[in-house]
Amino acid sequence: MKGLGKILSLILWTVTLLAALLLLFSAFSPSIIQPVKYPMLSLAGFVFPLLVIINFLLLLLLLLFRRFKVALVPFLGLAMCYSQLSTYLPFNLFEAKQSEGCIKVLSYNTMSFSSMVKTDGKNAVLDYLKASDADIICLQEHMVSSNKRYVTQKDVDKTLSAYPYRAGKTADGKKPMPYMAVYSKLPVLKTERIAMESGNNGAMAYKLKWGLDTLLLINCHLESNKLTSEDKEMYEEMIEKHEKEQVKAGLKVLVKKLAEASAIRAPQADSIATYIKRHPYKYIMVCGDFNDIPISYTHYTLTRTLNDAFTDSGRGLGISYHKNKFLFRIDNILVSAGLKATNCTVDSSIDASDHYPIWAYVEKN
Repeated sequence: MKGLGKILSLILWTVTLLAALLLLFSAFSPSIIQPVKYPMLSLAGFVFPLLVIINFLLLLLLLLFRRFKVALVPFLGLAMCYSQLSTYLPFNLFEAKQSEGCIKVLSYNTMSFSSMVKTDGKNAVLDYLKASDADIICLQEHMVSSNKRYVTQKDVDKTLSAYPYRAGKTADGKKPMPYMAVYSKLPVLKTERIAMESGNNGAMAYKLKWGLDTLLLINCHLESNKLTSEDKEMYEEMIEKHEKEQVKAGLKVLVKKLAEASAIRAPQADSIATYIKRHPYKYIMVCGDFNDIPISYTHYTLTRTLNDAFTDSGRGLGISYHKNKFLFRIDNILVSAGLKATNCTVDSSIDASDHYPIWAYVEKN
């Protein structure tokens, strides 16, 4: 019996240590794994919430059975991941009051203005944007039709007539990044495309006049995960039915595509970070659809010099992509140290797109 007790104790220590080590690897993987070299390992952040739950349950069980020494392992693991926990699940209790000089910034992947559909001559996304009272609107998937039965550029401009400043051509005369736009109440001084390898994705930089200062605003739509409608339906069925073979085949497809996209997205995040380093403005903001989760190389790279508005002033998971049971926060507003963001909100009051809009109040710090 004594030998059996030692074996069980060894198994307990092994399982607990393994769970804590996996948690730490997942939490710190964005800083140690280069997605271009190790695309599969770069997806470790996806299992972070599951590992948090496992370690938390282990901690409770070990405390319940008075195994206090072993309980130190999951406790220390969770404590060392406090920063990642607060990034993934911020819980800021109090709403801050806005100062007179603050502006409201809104970022929204519109899914082509809800597939350009008009009902009785109106479009839900455009109506939402008009009523938002934002000072700056950053749009991704800004696709319009030439057919008047659907949403046209004329419809967008008319609805958003309160925004006199729109991004035009870049400084070198080239067209701006397709499917992206900025509507602003602040004057747009200059527009520039940030160089990066991509087909239909990318980033635009805008210099805006904000009082006597210049705001560097970057609107980005980074590499999508290239999941087809069939892939998403397969994932939804996999979650609902739990059939072993279906789950195995589905995970294989999903992991492969997610890893490939992660390897493409990493240099794109590096390009934005390099651009910011070369333009050391006091007031910098990055908005957009990162197509990546809070525990990822993309988020880690861009928040090394910028602060996540949702982490600092939001509450809960802030799920911004919500279709086909893919529930993740992939839309972001980041600000430099010279700025302070308050009351950052992922607004689930409108579900016309597959993304929810995200907005925040921003003031000079």
